[in-house]
Amino acid sequence: MSPNPRRRRPDPARRVAYDTLRTVHAADGYANLVLSDLLSERRLDARDAAFATELAHGTLRREGTYDRILVRASGRALDTLQPSVVDALRLGAHQLLGMRVPTHAAVGATVDLAAAAVGERVTGVVNAVLRKVAQRDLDAWLDEVSGGVTGLEALALRTHHPAWIARAFDDVLGDETLAALEADNESPRTTLVVRPGLYERSELVAAGAVPTPFSPYGAAWTGNPTDLPAVRDGRAGVQDEGSQLVALALSRVAAPHGPWLDLCAGPGGKSALLAGLAAAAGDRLLASERQPHRARLVRSALRAYPSSACLVVAADGTRPAWRPGTFARVLADVPCTGLGALRRRPEARWRRRESDLDQLVPLQLALLRTAVESAMPGGAVAYVTCSPHRAETEEVVAAVLADGGVEVVDVPSLLPEVPDAARGPYLQLWPQRHGTDAMFCAILRRGAEAGPR
Repeated sequence: MSPNPRRRRPDPARRVAYDTLRTVHAADGYANLVLSDLLSERRLDARDAAFATELAHGTLRREGTYDRILVRASGRALDTLQPSVVDALRLGAHQLLGMRVPTHAAVGATVDLAAAAVGERVTGVVNAVLRKVAQRDLDAWLDEVSGGVTGLEALALRTHHPAWIARAFDDVLGDETLAALEADNESPRTTLVVRPGLYERSELVAAGAVPTPFSPYGAAWTGNPTDLPAVRDGRAGVQDEGSQLVALALSRVAAPHGPWLDLCAGPGGKSALLAGLAAAAGDRLLASERQPHRARLVRSALRAYPSSACLVVAADGTRPAWRPGTFARVLADVPCTGLGALRRRPEARWRRRESDLDQLVPLQLALLRTAVESAMPGGAVAYVTCSPHRAETEEVVAAVLADGGVEVVDVPSLLPEVPDAARGPYLQLWPQRHGTDAMFCAILRRGAEAGPR
């Protein structure tokens, strides 16, 4: 079908949002990285960039909800449509139900976008489905698609989460579950961190940043972080305050002098903070990352430090490239479901599956056991996940405690300035309480008489 001569070209902001969704879904891209690259490449002004960000991230956060609505509005399963058409419909649904875009503008602009990105032949179905969506507001659609579900399933639907995630939060939080799920739908602020010994937080504040409430190394920033010379040259970086706090806790625990290890270092944010903290204590950091391309990211994060402060190796943490009992402090920030970072990774809640735990938990156990074996007698091991799920937090730690040879350190006592963060002897941060990712941290001390196992 030939192009409609009266068709308007899609506006740049909507095209950026659409291309973000297509890359996320077709190439398993990460929305924050894809969107950042597209905004830089296409040079949108601040207003259009903000619109594109809300459209892309908001659509991805609510994707599962919008898919239910689109099935009902179209009267067909979404897998009977081209994936590219489905992404256009999702963007249109978010404009109609989640943003203050007038109906005629949301429908018309999405039809124009579909014509340009997919083809004129799909404009009829896009127009028809979105006009059906526009007949109700979001609350009315939720009533329509809820199918009589109640309890946690209803809560999950109305807060745009898969039910298994709502159950995992409820297992830990109980009555606070709703607040946590709602907090996941709020865009996080950009938080910077200074590299100790290379830059001072007061310099960030002088540049217009606002000090973080808990971490002495962090500051909230409005705008593009790369506008700051210190970020461009590696003396500061972008890092959630929760990640800063778990590194700070490891630095405060009593431990012998000796080298430090970041066992799963990529992409390098925690390594860069630990390197400065280790140097201040007169020690050196080894940062290990299994994937070579991620090891390169770690080297980039550490680029401002002298080579004497840190070393990066590409090594498998389950097959360590060092002798047992080598390190005074070990950070094991293990691969996990990432349920604690759903604010900043909008696609993750729909990409992850509960069955992922079947592969992740054995890996987490293996890495924590390596971390313990890598610690010298009396050394400290921080086990960290960006997830509150019991299976990858308390249960992993309990299994390693059952091996013997380690004792639990009370982490909340190491961070007395952080309120309401105790989960027994462990640290549990929450976005609704602390404004951070939902980081979990347990610290174990290896027995003074421990030897190779």
